[in-house]
Amino acid sequence: MKILTGNDLKTGDVTWWTGTGWSRHVEQAADVGEHGERILHEEEAARRVNAPYIIDAENTEDGPRPAHIKDRVRALGPTVRPDLTLKPADPDAGNWVI
Repeated sequence: MKILTGNDLKTGDVTWWTGTGWSRHVEQAADVGEHGERILHEEEAARRVNAPYIIDAENTEDGPRPAHIKDRVRALGPTVRPDLTLKPADPDAGNWVI
């Protein structure tokens, strides 16, 4: 599975391509398959996202999970302040990263 990520131009938030737009939640990311490069260039040219790139991910029952730890950390949010992550109420959220 291949998913597309980047950063929102206005807020700097990590974003994930959903197939129709961008979301802060990796669980909503869509498999871009062989169309990733085309989508990447179109979205970057439209200035909706900064520095988009394609990553490997695995499909889980909870949605896509980035294959590389760097992108799992980006998907979760700050690790130094668990209360600021996208899942602050989930005591097991940190386990998702490792």
